[in-house]
Amino acid sequence: MLFLTLLFSLLAAIVLWMWQLRSGRADWVDVLWAGLIGVLALCYALTGEGSTALRVLAVLVAGSWSLRLSWHLARRLAGHDEEDGRYQAMRKVFGHRQHAWLLVFFLGQGLVAWLFALPAWVLANHDGGQAVWVIGLGLGFWLTGLVGESIADRQLAAFRSNPANLGKVCDVGLWRYSRHPNYFFEWVGWFAWPLLAAGADWQWITWLAPLLMLLFLYRVTGIPYTEKQAVKSRGEAYRTYQRTTSAFIPWFRRPDSDS
Repeated sequence: MLFLTLLFSLLAAIVLWMWQLRSGRADWVDVLWAGLIGVLALCYALTGEGSTALRVLAVLVAGSWSLRLSWHLARRLAGHDEEDGRYQAMRKVFGHRQHAWLLVFFLGQGLVAWLFALPAWVLANHDGGQAVWVIGLGLGFWLTGLVGESIADRQLAAFRSNPANLGKVCDVGLWRYSRHPNYFFEWVGWFAWPLLAAGADWQWITWLAPLLMLLFLYRVTGIPYTEKQAVKSRGEAYRTYQRTTSAFIPWFRRPDSDS
């Protein structure tokens, strides 16, 4: 099953890459990445040999996260005629070999989606036996991450929908205490898996999820690219935001040392 789901993820990435050759919209790979995790979790739940309750939890936790994020990304991308700025910048860096490098990138996204779905496989093949409070704590992390990320996304969407905020930096609500509260709560939600899979033979795999997510968000594809585009579009206003507001973990604002 693991081999088949890996093959499926890579084939899905290739199909979407072929579609972007005509559409010029490589940014839809973000939707693929988010959606694949939910699809793979469903496959693991249907074929897993663990307890029924834990297989249901695997679909609930992964599916709710996957559905919310893929729907949010799809709505945002469908509302724009142009490709996301991050991918436009990527094409410039890749130059005339952009399609070859994008294929590698798409395959990488398919692989990453498969890796992040592995906790669902662990849970779907776990016989259970955890204390009720451990499961409750795991669901608490899941719910906190899901609700927090949803609130952050809604606050940002509401800010951007106001024409008076054009070119301004969103620093209201959760965004007043973190430059990326959506990423922070995204990360928090992944701590649900090690708790839900407590005692499983492959539980160590579930601990890789929050660790890898932190690496990707903080150092690879999340904050670095997002902030580069923000500085480019908002200039000094965003640089001030960087100096006064925590990058990731929500915290009180600092005075601007350059003011």
